[in-house]
Amino acid sequence: MTLSIPTNTIPLQTQTGESQMPVSEAEMQQAVRTLLLGMGEDPDREGLRDTPKRVVKALKFLTSGYHQSLDELLNGAIFHEETNEMVLVRDIDLFSSCEHHILPILGRAHVAYIPNGKVIGLSKIARICEMYGRRLQVQERLTAQIADALQGLLKPQGVAVVVEATHMCMVMRGVQKPGSWTVTSSMQGVFAEDAKTRQEFMNLIRHDRCFH
Repeated sequence: MTLSIPTNTIPLQTQTGESQMPVSEAEMQQAVRTLLLGMGEDPDREGLRDTPKRVVKALKFLTSGYHQSLDELLNGAIFHEETNEMVLVRDIDLFSSCEHHILPILGRAHVAYIPNGKVIGLSKIARICEMYGRRLQVQERLTAQIADALQGLLKPQGVAVVVEATHMCMVMRGVQKPGSWTVTSSMQGVFAEDAKTRQEFMNLIRHDRCFH
């Protein structure tokens, strides 16, 4: 007996790495219709007729980081360079989705490393943040994943990542506290071991912009 797999499917994998049967776009759209019905809406009215299709398309884009790899993203943009001064890219716009409520996480990342014979294209640092951001996340894990990725790719003397973000699950629902920000950090290597290096990084990300 041949099993027919529907087209336009999304492969699923559990946290333990076990593969599951993929889910078709039609099944996802039907799930959105069910949610609309549960809200007391009519999914067949004019304004909502294409909403299931739009929601599925949006969710696939917002979680596209699951289908990216670091090798694919880097495209060879690691270079040998004998420098040992801090490289910092700050104020990287970051957009993610809370895994508990699938509501937006909006913020910015500050990423630094001290090279150990290799450097990475600056735009790739932003791409790494983007790749891990486009997954269902908690901010603590997102911060650590960015740091671990750079540490694994470059084996630098150290990596520092600070993420500042506001969570719509706190702003739009629950405690409803607009203006609240969550700050998380991951310090590795010399940034964890040397207080002066860590303080230099913190001073740089707090310093007022010199250029506008």
